[in-house]
Amino acid sequence: MNVVNAVYPPSDQIVSFFGAPEDGPFVMVNLLKFKEKAEYADGSNSHLTGREAYELYGAEVSKLVIALGGKIRFTGAVTGLLLGEVDDLWDMVALAEYPSLEAFRKMAGSPEMHAIEHHRTAGLAGQLNIRTKPRD
Repeated sequence: MNVVNAVYPPSDQIVSFFGAPEDGPFVMVNLLKFKEKAEYADGSNSHLTGREAYELYGAEVSKLVIALGGKIRFTGAVTGLLLGEVDDLWDMVALAEYPSLEAFRKMAGSPEMHAIEHHRTAGLAGQLNIRTKPRD
């Protein structure tokens, strides 16, 4: 299995993701890898670690998720690997529940999201976002 972390998806992946049929609530599994030091485009906040920069983003994006009717289900540090093999473990896992694909799309494209994305970009070395659906 080839695993490639990314900070932003390519356009064809965005089109495919948001072109999926609307089927109600889902949980996004976020596997996060942080930069050692935050890297802001304008050179600011150079004293922050990548994790600290992402935490600034996380505090604000949590408010956006809740405002659209979603929930942050879990956040936690990755502390070990029992099964399988990867070159480098992720640093953190976050589970966010969204009421719908449309709600997620609106949040992702909102001015409020745009205003905080610089913290995400500064802190993340890469991540995987995995959309999941509860079993009936």
